[in-house]
Amino acid sequence: MKRDYTDALPIEWTRTAKVFTALGDEHRQRILLLFDKGERLNVGQIAEVSTLSRSAVSHHLKILREAGVLQSEKSGKEIYFWIDKKEIKSSLNAVLDYLRSI
Repeated sequence: MKRDYTDALPIEWTRTAKVFTALGDEHRQRILLLFDKGERLNVGQIAEVSTLSRSAVSHHLKILREAGVLQSEKSGKEIYFWIDKKEIKSSLNAVLDYLRSI
């Protein structure tokens, strides 16, 4: 067993922790499952098929975006979101690399 529990997390694990925290909420998982391959959705589209209010959807999208799970772009009055597969894969690979090393 390693004895030094107080060491700071490696930088890739800091990002991984944010991704896993964002994905730890069932509502955010449901939001991610709404996206089809390559699809971009706005708050209204997600709120329309969700049990959440528009403001709650916005809150969850903000958390997902800040964690790097989603990317966004403003187009006119709407902000469109899409899944950032690269960031999610990077986080999962950091965990898999660690598991392979032990």
